Amino acid sequence: MRQGASFSMIAALAAIAALSGCSRGGDTGPPPRATDTISVPPQDSVIAVPVTADLRGLAAALEGEVPRTLYTINKPDQVCVASKKVKVAFVKLKTPTLRCDIVGKVTRGRLSFRGQGEAILVTFPVQAELRARDIGGVLKEETATAAANVTARMRITLDRNWNPVGKVDLDYRWTDTPHVEFLGQRIEFTKDADKELRKIVARLERTLPSQLGKLKLRAEIEKLWGKAFTSLQLNRVNPPVWMRVTPQELQYGGYTLTGTRLSLRLGMRARTETFVGDRPPDPPRIALPPMARLGEKPGRLVFFIPVIADYAQLEPVVAKALVKRQARPFPLPGIGPVMANFGKVVVYGTTGGRIAAGVTFTATAQDRAYGSASGTVWLTGVPVNQAGSREVSFSDVAIRGDTDRDGADLLLKLANSPGFSQTIATALAQNFEHDFNKLMGKITRAIADKREGDLEIRAEIEEVRTGSLVAAGQGLYLPVWGEGTAAISLPPH
Repeated sequence: MRQGASFSMIAALAAIAALSGCSRGGDTGPPPRATDTISVPPQDSVIAVPVTADLRGLAAALEGEVPRTLYTINKPDQVCVASKKVKVAFVKLKTPTLRCDIVGKVTRGRLSFRGQGEAILVTFPVQAELRARDIGGVLKEETATAAANVTARMRITLDRNWNPVGKVDLDYRWTDTPHVEFLGQRIEFTKDADKELRKIVARLERTLPSQLGKLKLRAEIEKLWGKAFTSLQLNRVNPPVWMRVTPQELQYGGYTLTGTRLSLRLGMRARTETFVGDRPPDPPRIALPPMARLGEKPGRLVFFIPVIADYAQLEPVVAKALVKRQARPFPLPGIGPVMANFGKVVVYGTTGGRIAAGVTFTATAQDRAYGSASGTVWLTGVPVNQAGSREVSFSDVAIRGDTDRDGADLLLKLANSPGFSQTIATALAQNFEHDFNKLMGKITRAIADKREGDLEIRAEIEEVRTGSLVAAGQGLYLPVWGEGTAAISLPPH
């Protein structure tokens, strides 16, 4: 049997199995064509949409934003040594107050940049060098140094318009607090240093948003959002299968940092539809909506596939089986062997949820008393399967003929003959589990890791269940529910 959709086999089986039924009346013309379409409830999935950015440029930019000299100290006429009362030879004397100028600067070393969870850690060493000059006009200079390792912990958030916003917290500990010592007196400058370092934090918070804007996160998100309005080919032939993706909402659930690589956790809530046949048109695009909060783990694909088999694809399946069988005669009780020559086959949906199959053929009995007849026999039936099962049977089968008047009885007897129906049914009738699994396997392989235009799609189907068959004017429809994982991304440029 040629590779084909399981659902093509179903419909073909529907047409042929109807041959085993009995005539339900005197109608001779073709059954009316149904025009109803298949109404499918929308099904949403939250597909993972990873967006990454390299923060090496941000590190270089911050290097330029934080000056090497963090601040300077210039405090003239400070009290360096306070006056003291001393006793010299039974006489109490008061030493003079020694004043001096305190100058110095606090410098930083090279910035070190790394990611830790959701924090961007920028660390740099700080060195303070202080001098006490012109001390009371007596001593020229005293010096002191202090050091600290400073860590600026930055966190990024996205506002509702997908623009990045940064917050900076400073974390540091002086290994030796800024001070000078002179004649046993310790002069602290820690408060001054802390005040100046807080200014660095404020400066980083002012400049960080503009630097984050250079990452062009919103532009990348918009590009991916627009490209996601597409139709993806799941199977190329026998039959062609397409999944149309219509994004509804983009959700944000934070980010992770690995080294200098920033990865946003995004989930795209999208409507997925599946079509059998020609490629459906891409859905109309809408602008990137405001950010929504991620409500579930991204990457979970919950799909509802309205698998629709086009009746036109079923006709050659029926015709092939009939032509193969016509090489041998059909034994008819009371008539004897009858040869058949099959021609055109027409399959479509008729009213009442039924399938109609019209088979045009000529029947010739070996007993010349019965002669020959030609015409079209019409068969209708309702496809039936249990939910969760793909084994099909048919109910309410009816046969009617559009034949030449003299040969109508011969054609209808051949159509109702057990040999005719059983031969064709044996060729096509089956529990189509194998075909269904083959089709789903092809779909699974097609979407496992592929590129569609500018998009990279990675998906895995983990669980599938089926509903009940429905025959409509639009086609034969089998509802399929499934779960799996899926991610859509833009390749790095």
